[in-house]
Amino acid sequence: MTLALRAHHLLCLLTYAGTGYSAAFVRNFDAVAARIAAGEAVAFAVGPDAICAPVCAAEGDCAHCHGASVRMRDTWAAQALAPLLGPPGPTGAWRLDGPVLARLRAAFAEGRLRGACAGCQWAELCTRVAHNGYAGVRL
Repeated sequence: MTLALRAHHLLCLLTYAGTGYSAAFVRNFDAVAARIAAGEAVAFAVGPDAICAPVCAAEGDCAHCHGASVRMRDTWAAQALAPLLGPPGPTGAWRLDGPVLARLRAAFAEGRLRGACAGCQWAELCTRVAHNGYAGVRL
């Protein structure tokens, strides 16, 4: 199976350490991280994805996921990630194994993947996680 993931959520996964908008959001984010850690592939999605769709559905409001600022964040993230991820596999998806995550985290810590993070309320937290060597991340 392949997880649908917004490009900017892939950036979020790099520093995700169990903090989120709500307890339900964190539980779902943990489950997504566990599936990726177990080898499930990811493919970029537009609109609600594996991370936000369950919470949006429960709250009955997915308007945020369709906003122009979120779509722009995804565009920036996808453009920055493309050279580091390389072409997707035959199913149109990527496996985020150890070497891929290490490459992405190094680029994130160096600031090469941070354009999509501009204006994000979590940017400072993600910066701290990266500067602390990604200690405590869930993926």
